[in-house]
Amino acid sequence: MLLSLDDRIFGLDAQLIFQLIFMGIAIFLLFLAASYLLLDPVRKKLNDRKERVMQEQREALENREAAVRMREEYDGKLKEIDKVAEQILSDSRKKAMQRENEIIVNAKEEAGRIIAGARQEAELEQKRVNDEVKQEIISVASLLSEKLVASSLDEKKQNELIEQTLKEIGDDTWRKG
Repeated sequence: MLLSLDDRIFGLDAQLIFQLIFMGIAIFLLFLAASYLLLDPVRKKLNDRKERVMQEQREALENREAAVRMREEYDGKLKEIDKVAEQILSDSRKKAMQRENEIIVNAKEEAGRIIAGARQEAELEQKRVNDEVKQEIISVASLLSEKLVASSLDEKKQNELIEQTLKEIGDDTWRKG
């Protein structure tokens, strides 16, 4: 039984082979065109994205390093500021102690001057009181002398006059002083 060409299920003839080769070339060209037209832009976008991500990571790392440096500088400046503040406080304490000592010395000198003035004034007052007492004694003695001379009295009368005069001297002297 010979089959005819029309009755065949799969006929391997030249046209079929030509169509297969032509279709293969067409598919190859389509894949080639698709790869250039579609795959290359996708690859380019992926590479660009990859580069951008790497660039962002580098920038993030640089920013982090810069932040660490800035933090170290900030901490260093804070320590320096603390040292300066401590120095200022120390200097202020020293100046305050010097000023306190100056005030104490000045106060002691002033107190010494006041005490010396008070002593001098007390001495002058004592001399004045002594002079007044002497003057009073002189005036009483002179008064007593006048009374004794004016009247020649007996001894009893003289004793009474002396006692009376002493009482007057004592009362007058203590009332004035």
